[in-house]
Amino acid sequence: MTAASPPKMRLFVLVALTMVAFAANSVLNRYAVAGQDMAPLTFATLRVAAGAVVLLALARPRLSLSPDRLAGAGTLAAYVIGFSWAYRGLAAGLGALILFGCVQLGMFGVAVLRGNTVPPRRWAGSAVALGGLAVLLWPTEARGVPLWPALAMVIAGLGWAGYTLLGQSARDPLASSAVNFALCLPLVVFALALSGQVGPLTTAGVVAAVVSGALTSGLGYALWYRLLPRLATTMAATAQLSVPLIAVAAGALFLAEPLTIRLLASAVLVLGGIALSLGR
Repeated sequence: MTAASPPKMRLFVLVALTMVAFAANSVLNRYAVAGQDMAPLTFATLRVAAGAVVLLALARPRLSLSPDRLAGAGTLAAYVIGFSWAYRGLAAGLGALILFGCVQLGMFGVAVLRGNTVPPRRWAGSAVALGGLAVLLWPTEARGVPLWPALAMVIAGLGWAGYTLLGQSARDPLASSAVNFALCLPLVVFALALSGQVGPLTTAGVVAAVVSGALTSGLGYALWYRLLPRLATTMAATAQLSVPLIAVAAGALFLAEPLTIRLLASAVLVLGGIALSLGR
């Protein structure tokens, strides 16, 4: 084992932990919105509010309206609103597949526009993983993907791609995340007011929203912002394709969502693409 191995292993473990947190958001959102009948934007508001409270308490940053801060809040709002609304009609795993497929496309596109060098192996791995998404999402006579929830998740994916790209230049990950959440909250509250749909509030649904906001979103996103400067743009994009597989497994385990041959084949291709992309 070389001297560089322990830091690499630690980075791998932290990235894996962050991906689990991302997958948990899909399961918690699906559970509250579809299982507890909570209005999507109510979940989004509680989620962002809980994240803001925890992060502001930990970081105590100075709030500012700089372009970077506004961009962070805007992209986070696009992600949270689209994400929450999409889970009215999408299973946890399917929603995560659409989300991170769009993240992959968005981040690879930006890397190319920036002139970043993308190794051939990473192109091939990305193509295989996206092929896995195509296997799942290609419509059949027996089953199709709900259009409007899928479009909402596409918007969420592009928003998350932007939020991730902004994180690569974050100097203070915890403070940046705290300000992003604080500035995002009024945007989500405004969207909730426009929707006029608060919906029923059950104890289980509220707990799911708070856990998603404070733990798997707030602290999870702060950790992601800390890791991003150490990851190439395309590597960060490809690593996130592991999230759908985790979400599929968690959805089957905790939400009794069906595991189909098509879904499993898609997961194998996605994982294979990630392994190919990240290998030497």
